[in-house]
Amino acid sequence: MSLATLRIAVLVPCFNEEAAIATVVEDFREALPVADIYVYDNNSRDRTAEVAHEAGANVRSERGQGKGHVVRRMFADIDADVYVLVDGDATYDASSAPRMIERLVNEHLDMVVGLRVDKVQTAYRMGHRTGNRLLTSFLASIFGQAFKDILSGYRVFSRRFVKSFPVLSDGFEIETELTVHALELALPVAEVETPYYARPKGSFSKLNTWRDGLRILATILKLYRSEKPLRFFTAIGISLAFVSVGLAIPIFITYLEQGIVPRLPTAVLSTGLMIVAILSMSSGLVLDTVTRGRREMKLLAYLSQPPINKS
Repeated sequence: MSLATLRIAVLVPCFNEEAAIATVVEDFREALPVADIYVYDNNSRDRTAEVAHEAGANVRSERGQGKGHVVRRMFADIDADVYVLVDGDATYDASSAPRMIERLVNEHLDMVVGLRVDKVQTAYRMGHRTGNRLLTSFLASIFGQAFKDILSGYRVFSRRFVKSFPVLSDGFEIETELTVHALELALPVAEVETPYYARPKGSFSKLNTWRDGLRILATILKLYRSEKPLRFFTAIGISLAFVSVGLAIPIFITYLEQGIVPRLPTAVLSTGLMIVAILSMSSGLVLDTVTRGRREMKLLAYLSQPPINKS
């Protein structure tokens, strides 16, 4: 396969990456000389945009603050056969891109994720490493095991994936949403190990371990509710039903023994919980039908795009 026959777009979202962006552009220009490199500046307060332009990138801007807003604009604006999405902090290995693209094309995949292998201890902070493992395990328990690194910012996509993906997230939880989209439609995906380096001097992480970890966890729960509503609301309904029955059993025993209902508020609470449980499970059934319709629309949007032409 010759990469020259493909339209390849390297998409680089960045915010205050003056110290790293020139290295990113130059490295990907060397690794993928046939690619168009687009740097989307997200309200940087330093010279990120100017440095990227001087390095030879196509520089554009997105005013909506957050990586999700940037990715939404990128996917809408850029037309290509293959998309390489990479953070602008110079922590990812550009020389891995051709290998990732070749695997995407040769194996007819829709997403290849760069599985980070840190080269220095400071590249991947312990809090981020632990959080990534926990979130990856939690996501696998809900949507199925497919990835080892759901938070990687280095990914290669087919046009089919990009043009059928409705970006809803605003911030760094976009990686989770990308992963769930692939799992939801059962798209062919893979991971490729790639070196992960420490940030260059003068570049600082915008991630907050606890804040962004909680946001990602909240995103997983919201996606679970929206994509698996029958399981989500049935679990809630069953839990409420068990509590209701637990409250009701002593009341029934007292009634059978004495013929009275001495704890009327508890009886009302038990009845109310059972009603809510039934409503929850009914909502899950209705929303599951709606979700299936949404999934079918996404799949039709995916199938409307032509596959990658290897010739």
